Amino acid sequence: MKKLSFVRLSGLAAICAIGLMAPAHANEGGPALDRAPIEKATDIQALQRGAKLFVNYCLSCHGAQSMRYNRLKDIGLTDEQIKGNLLFTAEKVGELMTVSMPRKDAKEWFGAAPPDLSVIARSRGSEAGSGADWLYTYLRTFYRDSSRPTGWNNMIFPNVGMPHVLWDLQGEQRAKFAKVPDAHDKTKMVEVFEGFEVAKPGKLNKLDYDRTVGDLVGFLVWMGEPDAAYRKQLGVLVMIFLGLFLLPCAWWLNRSYWKDLH
Repeated sequence: MKKLSFVRLSGLAAICAIGLMAPAHANEGGPALDRAPIEKATDIQALQRGAKLFVNYCLSCHGAQSMRYNRLKDIGLTDEQIKGNLLFTAEKVGELMTVSMPRKDAKEWFGAAPPDLSVIARSRGSEAGSGADWLYTYLRTFYRDSSRPTGWNNMIFPNVGMPHVLWDLQGEQRAKFAKVPDAHDKTKMVEVFEGFEVAKPGKLNKLDYDRTVGDLVGFLVWMGEPDAAYRKQLGVLVMIFLGLFLLPCAWWLNRSYWKDLH
């Protein structure tokens, strides 16, 4: 894992903070969400790649104050790996994953601090589809828009204030729209989204970028509830135990109830 310089992180923080000007919610009437490829919640390698992406691209301006660095040991990382590659905003592995830009400075410079991402995947679950699907689609549908202050827009979050921080990986794409008659009023024309076209290639091709975003989203989902896999496993064991426990109890109760009639 290559450790980013503080200068780059600070630069990303300043850019991402512009996202504070964005509307507070996404347009629910937008395109259908794509399914996030994170069926295997126990894919340790994918979670490690997602952690690297989160620290390098997200933690510069968005904190995760409900998560400690040492929880990354749950996905197979050692203290030495965390210290050497992921510990940008803290001095000890046991510290919280706070944003590299101080909240006090963020409030002074931009009026408010960028939102925390500890449970972003769970909070977006209230949208149509799961929170993972929303994030996966959101991070793949940025496109160039010269009318926006940042030069970027998003298909499922119209007029978003946050720029496309993964643009060097995905490249730049433009949205294609066509004018068609309004279904309710044939005298009016409306714009319909037809697809994206590549304006400038990035470091990754489309397939690799989609996999990369899937890794990042998988980590965000894991971070929202690190013990989810253990909780589900424990739930199955409890149900099995209760089933085995209730069988002899039911037999004993049945025998006690009918003993005077035999």
